[in-house]
Amino acid sequence: MALSHTSHSARLPPASPSFDATFSYGFRPFFLGSAVYGVLAMAVWLAWIASATIGWPQNWLPVAGSVYAWHAHEMVFGFAAAAIGGFLLTAVPNWTGALPLSGPPLIFLFAVWLAGRVAMGLSAILPYPFASGLDLAFLPVLGGFAARQLFTRPAPRNLIFLVLVVALTLSNILYHLANVGMLAVEPIAPVRTALLIVIVMIAIIGGRIIPAFTHNWLHGRRSSARMPQRLPWLDRAALASLAVFVLLDASGAIHVLLGTAALAAALANGARLALWSGAGTRQEPIVWVLHLGYLWIVIGLVLSALGAFTGLIPGAIASHAFGTGAVGTMVIAVMSRASLGHTGRRLIAPPSIVWAYHLVTLAALLRVAGPFLAPQYYGAVLVTSGLAWIGAFLLFVLVYAPILTTPRVHTKLVHP
Repeated sequence: MALSHTSHSARLPPASPSFDATFSYGFRPFFLGSAVYGVLAMAVWLAWIASATIGWPQNWLPVAGSVYAWHAHEMVFGFAAAAIGGFLLTAVPNWTGALPLSGPPLIFLFAVWLAGRVAMGLSAILPYPFASGLDLAFLPVLGGFAARQLFTRPAPRNLIFLVLVVALTLSNILYHLANVGMLAVEPIAPVRTALLIVIVMIAIIGGRIIPAFTHNWLHGRRSSARMPQRLPWLDRAALASLAVFVLLDASGAIHVLLGTAALAAALANGARLALWSGAGTRQEPIVWVLHLGYLWIVIGLVLSALGAFTGLIPGAIASHAFGTGAVGTMVIAVMSRASLGHTGRRLIAPPSIVWAYHLVTLAALLRVAGPFLAPQYYGAVLVTSGLAWIGAFLLFVLVYAPILTTPRVHTKLVHP
């Protein structure tokens, strides 16, 4: 009598959340931490905006320097950095065959990230060198763990992530120097550079996973559909033009040069995206959301070009196309997919997570287009965008907390 796998309904009953399961793989604590912090940091930001709007004292939030700069900093070095940590700690072992980080070392790394978030939230009442030191520690420690794994089987295409982690760390150092007046730039300037470095990272990752995941889905369901295409020269041009734009933006290049670089990068990355057959995946949210996330990179570049050439697009609008749009969408897209795949579940987004995809898209659209479409309601648009963001990542937390804190799903064997 042969043995066979049970159906989904005959699987073992779900296990209870456990500390060991949570810290058994890097994506688990960091994806959950990223989403929770995305909710909390945005809620605090909206509360501060509301209090400032109605005339309450604005110094109740104990952060050093500009609250605007703190908000931008935490969305990059808190929210996005946690998602990057979860991705690298999960992807690098797959690339190299090294053992994944787990147990006490992973707990230590997560504690370092968490300590940085608390320190930055209390940076006005803590000694600033102490607070900034706690914040600065996470990326170098993450880079050290990733480097140990990457050099197990070194490959230039993977070592680039170490370069980007170093660049993010340098941007964070510049932020803190500017925040205490030791550097004659606005603190938000190095945060924007860090945001664009994250965009480069997303473009590299997107070029690897989006065509592959799209091909897998189309091949399995619509074998006659046009499959994604990858042109090596176009991939190189897209990434190189994006890197040039980031370097020129960080160096304060003249507007014509910056606009030209942004336009070239928009064209190259737009052409790259068009070849990935995203339209054919509109029936599968967990795939099309990846294409949408990459599209926000192109939108951000177009807005950057228009801003440089005409002066009519504020820099904050393009930054939010990159941040709320590209980073927000790609973070929730990758976290929702990877969390299912690496815990043994089917790669189908639950209905509530599809709503989360729509909510993060609404947040980005309102934040980018709202100031132009309804400038007289700017405050209301800003708050609505923030609430949509909170709704998206709160849904992720509610759906994925049980997944990320319990052991991997296993199917038992029974007699038919």
